[in-house]
Amino acid sequence: MSAVNDLITRSNRLGADKRNTNFAGGNTSAKGAETDPVTGEDVELLWVKGSGGDLGTLKESGLAVLRLDRLRAMVDTYPGVDDEDVMVERFDYCLHGRGGAAPSIDTAMHGLVDAAHVDHLHPDSGIAFATAADGPALTEACFGGRVVWVDWRRPGFQLGLDIAAIKKANPQAIGCILGGHGITAWGATSEECEANSLEIIRGCETYLAEHGKPDPFGDKVAQWAPLGEAERRERAAALAPVVRGLASTDHRQVGHFTDAPEVLDFLASAEMPRLAALGTSCPDHFLRTKVRPLVLETAADAPLADVIAQLQERHAAYREEYRAYYERYATEDSPAIRGADPAIVLVPGIGMFSFGADKQTARVAAEFYVNAINVMRGAESVSAYEPIAESEKFRIEYWSLEEVKLQRRPRPKPLAGRVALVTGAAGGIGKATAERLAAEGACVVIADLDAEKAAAAAAEIGSADVAVGVSCNVTDESAIKSALDAAALAFGGVDLVVNNAGLSLSKPLLDTTAADWDLQHDVMAKGSFLVSREAARLMIAQGLGGDIVYIASKNSVFAGPNNIAYSATKADQAHQVRLLAAELGEHGIRVNGVNPDGVVRGSGIFASGWGANRAAVYGVKEEELGQYYAGRTLLKREVLPSSVADAVYALVGPDLGLTTGVHIPVDSGNPQGFLR
Repeated sequence: MSAVNDLITRSNRLGADKRNTNFAGGNTSAKGAETDPVTGEDVELLWVKGSGGDLGTLKESGLAVLRLDRLRAMVDTYPGVDDEDVMVERFDYCLHGRGGAAPSIDTAMHGLVDAAHVDHLHPDSGIAFATAADGPALTEACFGGRVVWVDWRRPGFQLGLDIAAIKKANPQAIGCILGGHGITAWGATSEECEANSLEIIRGCETYLAEHGKPDPFGDKVAQWAPLGEAERRERAAALAPVVRGLASTDHRQVGHFTDAPEVLDFLASAEMPRLAALGTSCPDHFLRTKVRPLVLETAADAPLADVIAQLQERHAAYREEYRAYYERYATEDSPAIRGADPAIVLVPGIGMFSFGADKQTARVAAEFYVNAINVMRGAESVSAYEPIAESEKFRIEYWSLEEVKLQRRPRPKPLAGRVALVTGAAGGIGKATAERLAAEGACVVIADLDAEKAAAAAAEIGSADVAVGVSCNVTDESAIKSALDAAALAFGGVDLVVNNAGLSLSKPLLDTTAADWDLQHDVMAKGSFLVSREAARLMIAQGLGGDIVYIASKNSVFAGPNNIAYSATKADQAHQVRLLAAELGEHGIRVNGVNPDGVVRGSGIFASGWGANRAAVYGVKEEELGQYYAGRTLLKREVLPSSVADAVYALVGPDLGLTTGVHIPVDSGNPQGFLR
């Protein structure tokens, strides 16, 4: 299995450097012999990266394993380029052993080329050559006959035959530039193949650096110059929910924002509109970025209302143009149109918004468009950028094989595509709620007074594609706006807010000071009002509806002793639910509440002294308080933070979509908390 180990090591090295290939782009292979357990005889095998995998993180399970004799026998039954789909289906009949990944469309290239090791990669520098108007001449000038040009052909069996023939006819060659696509290199050993790949990639980089003009995107446009960082990101946060709402016209999307230097430089350039209209070229690029982006041409400091007006106008035009593109090339066998909204939105002076079904897809779309910018820069610096024809892009975007790949994806979780912000979420009920929402597919913003704890809680849930932590003092309007701005920049907006932040000062009336009263009401009554107001403003801008959930309390309906400040503010929160449900329903925003009781384990409030106080009131030991609360319930079961999280999910999940203005008790059956 040394061939496999060498292949994995080589793949990981190549994939770790984004100069060599983009995320999940390209594929690598190795050939070798292994004993067939059925016949006991050696059989020649091909190990090749399977469909959808990423070289940087490739493991053996991500390889497809095929018998070379059967794969090469397909040459004799190849019906021609009009039946490429049939050939991919036949790969399954060449598989060896159990398990492994599904073979990719590029499998034929690896199997038919007469070399023990083959790399097919998508480096920006190589694609710059591949999309240059005079790519063949550039390839000859840079490499002589050591690297051969191959005219554009859609990936498939015929491309594999073409490259195999070119290698045979050019024994001196180490690889080739694939027009409009990328590079392929080969070698007798894994080390030689990797060295040849890097020679092509670094050779292209060096040629572009030495021969390219310094301003390939033309003069800078003064009104498109980037705003200062603070102003730029404030404008981006204001635009994000509007852009996301439009980009979700057909399917709800999660957003991503970047104002990376290469993006801002491209957006400030005179040639940006022309180049953006040409679209991307490498199949991996436009499959994720769509055929072209939506481009605004507003001044960086234009009034926000003017930018939104142009955005709405151009979005409508984009949808019409995309539908026309589909209708121009679709046949009766084409998959149905997948949605006419843009995946990439470019705003001069501000940055780039990208969208996908989840955060990773949205982020990767942005990375691919940055790759495309690098490609355009390289091609324009030494020639002219000339991507493949629009008709060819359609043939790949709506290829039945791509449709099959999409259908192999796991079924989305119930909250996929939704963004949640939970206050007081670094521990207790808030953390349990954030964990449950993330487990059901939501992206989650952990908002807490303690920024370090918020970040730590988010990291426990998952990567930044799943959860982020932000500092938020819910009594401070500017802090709340900053938290929602952070959510908009991280995920495109917010769909779901849980007002959980709170504290408790348990004192008799005569011991309760005005400061106690004000603090209690500032954090919970005023705080939840402020959070809901800013969240509603954002949700209305998105136009996607939404959910606001208040974590209230049994004490909102039950008059208990020595608890005037806490219970009064919980009653305030409970009525906010009713008031906001009545007001926000016309915007599709549902507002509901949860009334927990006796949540002791994991509770920050109980740990901060409230537990000791309540234990003293009820005449029990503090460590027995949870059992005491359970004992007075109808179900005799302790209420946990996860119990409250379950109720929140029930309210915001797919089953109660017509429910608003209600409170759900989560108290194990406490008659004192019955709603009446």
